Amino acid sequence: MATQAETVVMDKAEYRRRIGANRLGLWMFIFSEVFLFGGIAISRMVLWGSTRPELEQLPAFLLTSSLLLSSFFMNRAEIAMKYGDRRMFQIGVLMTMVMGTIFLLGVIFVEWPLSGLSPAENVYGAVFYLMTGMHALHVLTGLVFLAIIYRNGRKGLLTPQKHWPVEAAAVYWHFVDVVWIFFYPAIYLMGAPIH
Repeated sequence: MATQAETVVMDKAEYRRRIGANRLGLWMFIFSEVFLFGGIAISRMVLWGSTRPELEQLPAFLLTSSLLLSSFFMNRAEIAMKYGDRRMFQIGVLMTMVMGTIFLLGVIFVEWPLSGLSPAENVYGAVFYLMTGMHALHVLTGLVFLAIIYRNGRKGLLTPQKHWPVEAAAVYWHFVDVVWIFFYPAIYLMGAPIH
């Protein structure tokens, strides 16, 4: 029969093994997402060529700034949980969610109506809605993920020793932000605007 100390050592070893498998799974998922978003970006390059629709620049810039700022807060939340600072963790996650929600609602209720495009109208509308819509879906998924870790953090289910969900949420959120760093110029800045 194992002593309590041996059980703790076995639990830690099992936890580390599971986290290693989870990390591998997360990175395999991210790798598959790179192919998805890469295919969408290639579609933009092929279908739009050296042109782009004429879109409002200021709202897109402000929404992009909000999304990028959210990554700062997500990083702060992850570090806070790593060091056991629950209050700063909660503030960081809430701020990330606020910035992400501003971005999501801004895309749907500001960018889409201002674009003057329709997904069925032409290749410009189809690609615009594909790029922004697929990205918005991933932001929404990230917001759900953040709500779960926020709730679990408030319940005390996350600790400095066991905070894998926070790390996973941070990796996913930063990935979604990096995708937008490539999508934003491809949609709003590259190519000559068509009128």
